[in-house]
Amino acid sequence: MKKILVIGSLNMDMVIEMKRMPIVGETVLGTKMTYVPGGKGANQAYAAARLGGDVKMLGCIGEDDFGRTQKSNLAKCGVDTDDFKQTGTQGTGMASIYVDECGDNTVVVVPGANMECNVSYLKKNDEALQECDYVILQMEICCDAIYYAISRARELGKTIILNPAPVPDSLPDEIFSMLDYITPNESELMKLCGKEGESVEDYVEGARQLLEKGVKNVLVTLGKKGALFVNKETEELFPARKVSAVDTTAAGDCFNGAFAVALAEGRELSEAVMFANAASSIAVTRNGAQTSIPTREETDEVLAELLA
Repeated sequence: MKKILVIGSLNMDMVIEMKRMPIVGETVLGTKMTYVPGGKGANQAYAAARLGGDVKMLGCIGEDDFGRTQKSNLAKCGVDTDDFKQTGTQGTGMASIYVDECGDNTVVVVPGANMECNVSYLKKNDEALQECDYVILQMEICCDAIYYAISRARELGKTIILNPAPVPDSLPDEIFSMLDYITPNESELMKLCGKEGESVEDYVEGARQLLEKGVKNVLVTLGKKGALFVNKETEELFPARKVSAVDTTAAGDCFNGAFAVALAEGRELSEAVMFANAASSIAVTRNGAQTSIPTREETDEVLAELLA
């Protein structure tokens, strides 16, 4: 098992369930509210560890109960949290997540302490970058830190996975050529390409545009349609397993964590994508972020069905 380093955000999610989303100016009654540890970075680290990965995380929390809960929850799952930064100037990040009865969600994030996961902090923890094999990043911490981590990881010869969420208006051109894998969903892909589209053909075209910018592999999560993999040699659509979705929160994070674990285990790419599909198909049938992540045994059982 190769080592996985996750650099990213830690948020406490306030999950509000409702029958339907309100329109602008409208008030609707929620049916339930819960607090669940989340944040794209933390979710991906949690998923990778729960699914059997050797995982360390770098990130920043506040000196508050939410931060302590985050650190404890990840550590219990097997994530190395020894080098977390704790700040007294910002509270732990927060996210308000609204989930309707179809399982669809909208999210508003207040970064808080995540913005102190900066270049200075990463330089102090360079040993973590040196010792890992895979580096996973998202876009919920300062962009300068993300770009520094990608550049440093490339210098060290690490395999880099960027999940561009929330998607920025643009990425520096030089960043694309440093990425081994970029893992947007369909809307993130289209925004990165500056295009509109809703068909698989549109997504293939968008993926090829990112390849032209230097990305080695593009893996697009398409929800119910599955996952699309494109590189210079091939393009393949991996169908999703049919399930009744309850909450899609963290489904993409689960997918990314699972994909990294499969790669770290030396699995063939096609099986790595199917393993990630299997894990995320379970996650959407459960509520919450980290609370929805399946065990390795559950995922292996579903994967066996998909491969049968």
